[in-house]
Amino acid sequence: MEKRIHIICLNVPYPVDYGGVFDLFYKLPALQQQGVKIHLHCFEYGRGEQPELNKYCETVSYYKRSEGLGSFSIKYPYIVKSRRSSELIDTLLKDDFPVLMEGIHCTYLLNDERFNNRKCYVRLHNVEHVYYSHLSSFSDSIFKKAYYSLESSLLKKYEKSIASKATFLSVTEKDAETFKRLGATKISFLPLFLPEWQIITSEGKGAFCLYHGDLSVPENEKAAKWLLETVFNDLNIPFVVAGKNPSKALCKMIRSRSTTCLIANPAEQEMQDLIAKAHINVLPSYNTTGIKLKLLNALFNGRHCLVNHSTVEGSGLETGCNLADSPGEFKTAIAELYDQPFCGKEVAARSQLLGNLFNNEQNAQKLVKLIWSE
Repeated sequence: MEKRIHIICLNVPYPVDYGGVFDLFYKLPALQQQGVKIHLHCFEYGRGEQPELNKYCETVSYYKRSEGLGSFSIKYPYIVKSRRSSELIDTLLKDDFPVLMEGIHCTYLLNDERFNNRKCYVRLHNVEHVYYSHLSSFSDSIFKKAYYSLESSLLKKYEKSIASKATFLSVTEKDAETFKRLGATKISFLPLFLPEWQIITSEGKGAFCLYHGDLSVPENEKAAKWLLETVFNDLNIPFVVAGKNPSKALCKMIRSRSTTCLIANPAEQEMQDLIAKAHINVLPSYNTTGIKLKLLNALFNGRHCLVNHSTVEGSGLETGCNLADSPGEFKTAIAELYDQPFCGKEVAARSQLLGNLFNNEQNAQKLVKLIWSE
């Protein structure tokens, strides 16, 4: 039986230059290798058309996202309504192939009764109403705080309204449980699709502790400041903060500390070198939904990983990390781990953990079985 599918992407999934497109892009070659013919539909708003996608898809179509005041609504979340497209719906109605929507963002069609009997699947990259609630908490802008709060409220109502209209595929077990509480009756956990990363973690000792991330993201800046103010404030251990576009306030805070340095806007290879050379990747998070690509990067390419429970809860990665929550717990863990070489036994355990979870071929086979065995 020929297997064809429509995949709707919230953004153009190439180049793979930020965490949000990893799963979107690497799913394409994995499904192609299983004999699936992909008809890809992308909402484009700044990344342009990408010929690379034609290598993995039968067709690639692009649609303009309707940004601006016209997409604000008291019924639909902005991230959903701004991705409505009558052209896309007309195209989908020309056949009866299954439809995979990448993110809640792409689910506007679930409100159209013409899709009531269609095989529809939604990839949950996180629980959006929870994510937007966190964004509201971290924003210093009154306007952004109000927008994120309103979007969170609309998203929660919207997620409940579509919870029984599709089969959902979550990236963590915790997100699956959250969506079940919202009313989802068909939901499965399917790990992220990743590049062909191999465990290249070095045994022995690194030279410093590292926090890395996009520092222009309020949550990441808050985490970096929290580490500086409450954890590394009196630890005599080298601490490196690395990432994109740090604020002037963060730069000033880092430069005032003799044991801390900032690597602003490192190139990709430089960032990978920092992760590999660090002895401890220290990665607390305040976001309790989804999965963190920077943690996966550190687990594949770094030594010890120290995180809080919010970073890993429900991800299946708990056993690959050291856990702490309070400043005192972080300090104690850092002091102990900094004198503890990373050994071959830990490399082997991490390799088994990650290999079992993030196997693109096996996960593509699971997805194919789910869609075409129903």
